[in-house]
Amino acid sequence: MSARPVQTALLTLTAPILWGTTYLTVTETLPPDRPLLVAALRVAPAGLLLALWGWRRSGWRPHGVEWGHHALLATLNFAAFFPLLIVAVYRLPGGVAASVGGTQPLLVAGLTAAVSRRPPSLRHLGVGTIAALGVAMVVVRPGAGIDAVGVVAALGANLSFAGGVVATKRLPVPPDRIAATGYQLLSASVVLVLVAAVVEGPPPALTASNVAGFAYLSLVATGLAFALWFRGISRLPVPVPPMLGLAAPLTGAALGWLVLGEDLSPLQLAGFAVTAGAIVHAATRSADADRVATRSADADRVAARSADADRVTAAIGPRVRACPGRSGPGRLPVAG
Repeated sequence: MSARPVQTALLTLTAPILWGTTYLTVTETLPPDRPLLVAALRVAPAGLLLALWGWRRSGWRPHGVEWGHHALLATLNFAAFFPLLIVAVYRLPGGVAASVGGTQPLLVAGLTAAVSRRPPSLRHLGVGTIAALGVAMVVVRPGAGIDAVGVVAALGANLSFAGGVVATKRLPVPPDRIAATGYQLLSASVVLVLVAAVVEGPPPALTASNVAGFAYLSLVATGLAFALWFRGISRLPVPVPPMLGLAAPLTGAALGWLVLGEDLSPLQLAGFAVTAGAIVHAATRSADADRVATRSADADRVAARSADADRVTAAIGPRVRACPGRSGPGRLPVAG
């Protein structure tokens, strides 16, 4: 396994690990029952920081049709995803909300098939199903309460995020990924701040714990995490990032055990092993895809050189003539 794709996969894996801390951060440090406020304050600081950083570094901003791409990605990745996710976190036990996230590989496979009009491979479906079961084994506990609104919100959030993965992979890569992420976050924050003000009213007075929670959630679990995530999406095969994303519910369950003192049953430990196997499979697939792409590129270069040689031969052939003067041994034709 070559180092480059594995390094890319590991850096991308950092993003869902950071997202996995969202459950603990929201429930333990942020104001309750304010999903729109939480979503708005999660994206605004990170968006401002990344946009300014990208502007100082390259001066890039969207132009023309890029604004349409930008608006679509901002909606799928942030403006729709975050409020629905926070509603699910508030209304569902953390395990139930996280288990819905285990459907990401299947959702991405389905959306990719719908857009490309090609059926997903049986291997992708099989691995995605096993991974979803592994996540459910880890995070769903007996007697966990099921709230219909929370389940719909969780499904909507994951469908929106899967759409963001597919759209990010299919749309042109922006010249400055950092700046593009910042503009997406800023655009989403404008919408979320306005909607939060209308629906939830003025924000409550924030405590020191609230401020610390928002700072971590915005700058680290959003700004840094999404910069790494989008970088990985642009470089890895489509099925790989959703598999790596399964690290988010595993991280949430691990933090519940380490920080909140929750127990881990043998079934949950087995689920950890199954899901970790899916993540390792995704990283291995990224390396295999890189090797296939390298071989394909090498074959294309050989074919191009062969075609060039054929064109040169075809162009020179008609112009080859015998050297003027005496004929005899050792006299070779030369190009005219």
